[in-house]
Amino acid sequence: MRKRTLVILAAALAAASCQSLTPQERRTRDEAECRSYGFAKRNDAFAECLQRLELDRRAARRAALHDNSWPLYRSGFGGTVIRR
Repeated sequence: MRKRTLVILAAALAAASCQSLTPQERRTRDEAECRSYGFAKRNDAFAECLQRLELDRRAARRAALHDNSWPLYRSGFGGTVIRR
């Protein structure tokens, strides 16, 4: 019983930590990061900084989607693990 409670608690904590930012919150954080690098708002360098942050985020997302080591794919009823 105790083990089951711990598993449920762990699942609830994991689900709570998966909250994503709204686009406005993400933009605010990106602007703060670019300002911390010394860029002033409303100029080309600041806009380029924001663009690079977004491109880096997209590249990281693509890399995570195409990572061949995870998840492991199971085939058939025997549970044979097949890596792509």
